[in-house]
Amino acid sequence: MLQITIPETELYDSEENLFITVKQQTISLEHSLIALSKWEAKWHKHFIGNKTITNEELLDYIRCMTITPNVDPNVYRCLTGPLMERISSYIADPMTATWFSEDAKRRHSREIMTSEVIYYLMFSYGIPIDCQKWHLNRLLTLIRVFAEKNKPPKEMRKGDILRNNALLNAQRKAKYHSRG
Repeated sequence: MLQITIPETELYDSEENLFITVKQQTISLEHSLIALSKWEAKWHKHFIGNKTITNEELLDYIRCMTITPNVDPNVYRCLTGPLMERISSYIADPMTATWFSEDAKRRHSREIMTSEVIYYLMFSYGIPIDCQKWHLNRLLTLIRVFAEKNKPPKEMRKGDILRNNALLNAQRKAKYHSRG
């Protein structure tokens, strides 16, 4: 969870031709599957990996991430550059110590990752529904761990098998003092 404090700010409403004072407020944000699901339900497009998200859509995602009740809607108009950087860093944070060695031959999936796909993967791996409240990157890492651990073992190349067998034979000859 990320907590940010938006300082008291004065905004100008050009339609009403008046100034609005937005009081200081601390809000709590969670980058979770729940927030993702809410945002995708509203905008009807994927969020993860989408390079065409507008500022309005990004601000709305921050609204969907907000778990603090009764937040003044004008607070989101007061998010400054440094606050947006903190939010972006929080969204990008892996939130785990787990890492994967990247295989040079690994192909990246072209499947669009939506909230429904993530829910499907959660349920197919038996991950409890409570995990929908986890930081999204941590949940995606857990799903990837399940995928990696459930992969069939990598087949050895013929040369590796022959070298391995020769080593085992040599060890057995030495152990039993035989010539073969």
